[in-house]
Amino acid sequence: LDTLKELNPDLIVVVAYGKILPSYVLDYPKYGCINNHASILPKYRGAAPIQWSVINGEKETGVTTMQLDAGLDTGDILLVKKTDILENETSGELFDRLKVLGAELLLETIDAILAGTLNPVKQDDSQSTYASMLNKSISPVDWSKPAQAVHNHIRGLEPWPVATAVINGKPVKVFGSRMGKACGKAAGEVVNAEKELEICCGDGNSVVITQIQAEGKKKMPAADFLRGFKIEKGTLLE
Repeated sequence: LDTLKELNPDLIVVVAYGKILPSYVLDYPKYGCINNHASILPKYRGAAPIQWSVINGEKETGVTTMQLDAGLDTGDILLVKKTDILENETSGELFDRLKVLGAELLLETIDAILAGTLNPVKQDDSQSTYASMLNKSISPVDWSKPAQAVHNHIRGLEPWPVATAVINGKPVKVFGSRMGKACGKAAGEVVNAEKELEICCGDGNSVVITQIQAEGKKKMPAADFLRGFKIEKGTLLE
């Protein structure tokens, strides 16, 4: 409170702050507190909206500015900017795009506040979803899932906590992938391990691993990895 009195802010902006602000902070500035959130609210409230939008296979996301209240990302929506999620885009790549989009939206929101042209819209709580915090327990790839879900899982966990698998008893981190083709083999079976690493998934389609890291090694393209890590076609990944 002493800091607020010293600064006497007209507006407070919150970005990626993991705590609920107390009422004396929310009510202090002339224009209140606004949040810049990396989703199209009310979808993906919470700690990891970028990652979960990719993991869940969303085709579109965006950034929202909202008036902060006592809830978790529940305040009135001020402005929204939307963007498509690209087919092979990772969470890290999407983050880099959304931070620019978010900065642009923040400037537009502040201009609109000063101009008095904002029309806040209440969120429809019945449409809300929650993007919980990630941890390493989610990292292991479940090859029994459809190929698209596996691909979304891999790109959604990059750059952290990163998808993981076990090949010939050796743990690896999987940083990138793309969709493959129909394979008709067992889930987790290697169908190509020459110039690319292609794995069959539970729906009979494959994913192609593009970036991988062996334990104690640097992250590298899968083609480089395969030069030094022999994998037989037909190998089953854990």
